[in-house]
Amino acid sequence: MASSPAMGLQNWFSNPRRDVLSGLVVAFAMIPEAIAFSGIAGVDPRVGLFGAFCLSITIAFVGGRTAMITSATGSTALLMTGLVATGNARGEGLGLAYLMAAGILTGVFQILWGYLRLAYQMRFVPLGVLSGFVNALALLIFQAQLPQLGINLHFGEAGHDHVIQALTGGQMAVIWPLVLLGLVIIYGLPRITRALPSQLIAIIVITAISMGLSSVFPDLNIPKVEDLGKLPNGLPMFNLPFGDVSNQRVPFNLQTFGIVLPTALSISLVGLMETFLTQDILDERTDSNSNKNTEAKGQGIANIVSSLFGGMAGCALVGQSVMNIDNGGRTRLSTLSSGISLLAMILLASAWLKQIPMAALVAVMIGIAVSTADVAGLRNIRNIPKSDTAVMVMTFAVTMLTTPHNLALGVLAGVALAGVLFSRKVAKVIRVEAIKISEDESRYVVSGQLFFVSKIYFLQGFDIHDHPARITIDMSQAHIWDQSGVGALNQLIRKLRLGGSVVNVEGLNKESLNLFERIGSQPEGGHG
Repeated sequence: MASSPAMGLQNWFSNPRRDVLSGLVVAFAMIPEAIAFSGIAGVDPRVGLFGAFCLSITIAFVGGRTAMITSATGSTALLMTGLVATGNARGEGLGLAYLMAAGILTGVFQILWGYLRLAYQMRFVPLGVLSGFVNALALLIFQAQLPQLGINLHFGEAGHDHVIQALTGGQMAVIWPLVLLGLVIIYGLPRITRALPSQLIAIIVITAISMGLSSVFPDLNIPKVEDLGKLPNGLPMFNLPFGDVSNQRVPFNLQTFGIVLPTALSISLVGLMETFLTQDILDERTDSNSNKNTEAKGQGIANIVSSLFGGMAGCALVGQSVMNIDNGGRTRLSTLSSGISLLAMILLASAWLKQIPMAALVAVMIGIAVSTADVAGLRNIRNIPKSDTAVMVMTFAVTMLTTPHNLALGVLAGVALAGVLFSRKVAKVIRVEAIKISEDESRYVVSGQLFFVSKIYFLQGFDIHDHPARITIDMSQAHIWDQSGVGALNQLIRKLRLGGSVVNVEGLNKESLNLFERIGSQPEGGHG
């Protein structure tokens, strides 16, 4: 399978029938998520739907991994909530304008990350960080559904109480059973048939029941998608978010840049992390390779296009991408087909989409939260090394404790802790063997890595209070990595010489000697 966005026919039409049909099925599964993620971000459903369409169409041409599905996602939507709220507090409609500006900057960052080959650095992100990332993402997606169930974890905070007040006891008595029914269908139907996505069937069944109840009980007022905001009634139009505030635009200046920068940076990193994870899954399932740096550039271009046409930024969708592969999608045509099918459904079935009850979307999102979590890792947590568990907990905790919840900070904290723990492990492998040759001569054989963390273990291996006439330090089995290692060796030699010993260092390899030369130093005990 090609790993570049080459436009050869093999990349498009080697599997046309299955690609088109798979894209159609995937489009059905994209609709409820795009609408639900719009609600999480705090914008109208059309923003998520336009984003899903624009992202799918664009990435089909510029992506680095064929048959991968890109759309609005929970991980990116969660990062948008604070920016949208901040914008709306500054003026009506400005939340969306700030979001579009952040999406453009996100794309610029991702193109930059592609040229800087950020994908190669992602190899150093340990599984503990990824586990903490997906577990935090799962919990945040689940928490975002609680207000629709009448549960308010932010009671008394501005902007949240209206959700509780909007649900009456009668509404909750209907919503809860509908959500439970949706979960039964989502998890039960695949045991019978996989011909159609169980999420789609759940939405159809719950919508039919909701419409029936509303006709019998007109005053019940079950919350629907149309209550979230406007749905698309036409094609997305080119629209720059910059301009006069009175026209619900944001000024193109450094102040706007400062406001959107943290969100854009977070989305660019978190989005690429989820995209690269999805890419690895698809590469493994199809026994092929794809170019992550090309995909990073493609994601950036797609997010810029989406933001310029009124859609929210996004990244690769794990569930829908796997669904596409399992249904036989293999080329760029399957990704293009999903985007075109999605737009056709939006334009032809908007009247029906408005009637979807929020209970159906809550059921779908709870299912997504469960499938997102690293359930296998949590079950096996007793057998996982404690260091990996600590990294997972750190990533999860930082994400959940930051306000607003920041997945990017959680990932950075997890990577930092993993680096510290790994350094400690490496530091302990340095060994110093003391050999007493005679009363007048001692020999120390050093093996392992000498750097800023291991220097304390290195120094502890020497008896600086014993001062024979001659001391030999054999470094032939050791390697010095940094200035701290150079300083530790010179510090040791200095102390031993102050005690009256003649110190000789032997066996330093070429790289270690070069390091001494670059720093402008030489082993003070001489080198043999």
